[in-house]
Order: sequence, then structure tokens, then C-alpha cells
Amino acid sequence: MNTQANASARSAPSRFRWAIAGVASLVLAGGALTLALAESSDSSSSTSSTAAAQPPPPKVTIAPVEQKTITAYEEFTGRVEATETVELRARVSGHLEHVHFQAGEVVKAGDLLFTIDPRWYRAQFDLAKARAEVAEREAARSADLLAADAISQEEADARKARAAEAAAALRTAQLDLEHTEVRAPITGRISRALVTPGNLVSGAPGGATLLTTIVATGPAYVYADIDEGTLLKFNRLQREGRLATVNGRVPVSLQLADESGYPRHGYIESADNRVNPSTGSLALRLVFANDDGALIPGLFARVRIPVGSPEPALLISERAIGTDQSQKFVLAVDEDHVAAYRTVQLGGSAGTGQRIVRAGLNPGDRVIVNGLQRVRPGMTVDPEFAVSSSHSVAAR
Repeated sequence: MNTQANASARSAPSRFRWAIAGVASLVLAGGALTLALAESSDSSSSTSSTAAAQPPPPKVTIAPVEQKTITAYEEFTGRVEATETVELRARVSGHLEHVHFQAGEVVKAGDLLFTIDPRWYRAQFDLAKARAEVAEREAARSADLLAADAISQEEADARKARAAEAAAALRTAQLDLEHTEVRAPITGRISRALVTPGNLVSGAPGGATLLTTIVATGPAYVYADIDEGTLLKFNRLQREGRLATVNGRVPVSLQLADESGYPRHGYIESADNRVNPSTGSLALRLVFANDDGALIPGLFARVRIPVGSPEPALLISERAIGTDQSQKFVLAVDEDHVAAYRTVQLGGSAGTGQRIVRAGLNPGDRVIVNGLQRVRPGMTVDPEFAVSSSHSVAAR
């Protein structure tokens, strides 16, 4: 019996150890399964997050590269001036009596504008008239007196000279009296009166008082400075007879700050006779009709001057052009909707917000005109066509 008890005692720890080993195996197997499930879950979650983080292709507006027969232009800033400008100054001294106009109205040549106190000048005129009459009578009698040997030849000549001097003094007094009425020398729009009644004005040469100014209405001059490169190109085309003209004049266009599309048309009237060495530019004078009176002297405007003959050219929207350091580029979209970087050589403006492309694109290529900032070369985009190449599309 003791032998059996001892045997049982020795076998109990052995069974216990096997039980512990089995439990440990189960725990390890469960841990491995849990780890595998966790890894599978993490992998599935990562794949789902990657799919969720992928943004949709950016929406862009594209337009085809157009080919048209156009004339190349260059744009410059011009300033409007009147064809005639007058600074009206006093020609005699005296107190200003009356102002006969309203500021800003249109006056006609010969209209009375100011009256300077004429009393002094009327008295001087009357005095000069009396002296002239006496001198004329003495000169008229000198012939008879000379025939009767009553006076010498020298006296007769002196009387004629005094008569001539008196006549000249009379004309001067008459002019001074007339100048007390200041009249408009040209037809145009008058400024305000710079001197009010009661003030003393001076008619002294070099110090005459400025009374007002008048600018002519009707056609207006616009002065624009062109650079040397444009001048050389313009002159070469003119020598070769390849510059577009209308009735022998080079046509130009203009737009004011609140206008678009260069709606005003004129022509080059003249050019300066030398290039300004400090700016490297030449001044052109252009003439434009001014039927609506919108071309007010002193305004700045944009002018468009032709620098080429009509020829086929590729056109793209100004909005499609980007700048990369010193070069210009566009983003073209292929059939797979992938954006591609294209460097381009640009020409002048073609109006309506378009530019001429000299190199870098082909007819029918599609370029991004809106959304350029959101796209990088090689990206897939979601394109939609612009309404028309010349239609203004709001930037996205």
C-alpha cells in the first residue's frame, strides 16, 4: 500500500506539468490568432484610410488653342491732351470788374469772359485821339505853309512825324481799351475763374495774371511713348510696306480705365523727331474722335498699336499663361486628362484677353485657363470646356 501511495505521489506532479503545458499551448495559440486578426484588421484599416485620403482630380476649365488671321499689336499707356489749350492771361493791368461765364461751360471764340475796369484806358484813348487829330491837322496844313515859305522843309517833316506818332499812340490806346474786355480766343471748355472780381490783375509782360484756361473740344490727342524695340519693328514693317493702313494712316485703338475691348479708334498723327536717351522711348501723337466728350485732358488710357501685318497666328487666353522664373508656360491637357508642362514663346496682344503664341503649342491643343494654381504637371484633372475662347470665365 505504501508502495502504491508513493507511486501516486510521484505521478501527480508529472500530470500537473502536462496540464500546465497544455494550457500554455492554448494561450500561445490564442495570442497568435489574436495577433494575426489584429494585423489583418490594421492592414484592412490602412487600405481603407489610403483609399479615403486619395482626393478627387481637381476641376479645371480648358480651352483649345485657336488659329486665326490677325494683326499683332503692342499695348502702351497713353495720356490724353486737348488739340488746343489756352492759358488766358490779362493783357492790361487794372481791377477785375466782372466774370461773364460759369465754370466748366463750353464757350465760343469771341465770347466775353472778363471785364477789367476800362475807365483809365478810355480816358487814355480819348487823350490819344485828341492829340492824333491835332497832329493830323498840323501835318495837313504843312504842305500849304511850305508852299508859301511859311515853314521850312524840316518843320514840315517834323509835323508829319508827329502825326504818325500820334496815330500810333492812338492805336495803342485803342488796343489797351479793347483788352479790358477779355474774350475767348478759341471754342472749348473753360475752367473756373482763377481771379474773382475786385482783385487787381497785372498785364505786365512776363508777369501777367492767369485768369483761366480753355481746352478745345472735339477730337483729342493721345501721347504714347514706345520703346526702341517696338520702334525698330514698326519702322521695318513700314519700309517693307507690310504695315496695315487705312486711308494712308496707321490705325490705333484706345480704351479708358472703365472700358474693355479697345472700343475707340483713331490713327497715328505724328512722331517725335528723336528718341529720348534717358528713357529709350519715342513719343507718338495719336488722334481720336471725342464725340461723347469722354476723352478729358489729363486722363490716362491704354492704347494698342499694330506692329505686324495680318497673318495666321495661334491664340491662347491670357489666363492660361504662367510665369516660371524668366520663362512663360502653360499646362496642356491630353486625351487622358493628364496635365503637361509646356514652355511657350509669346507674341503681342490679340485683344479680348488673348495672346499670340510664337512657339510651344499646336492648333487644337487644350490648355487650362482656370484652376491653373491647383494643378501640377503629371496630375490627372477633371476638365470642362470654356463657353468660348473669348468669353470671360470667372476664376475658380
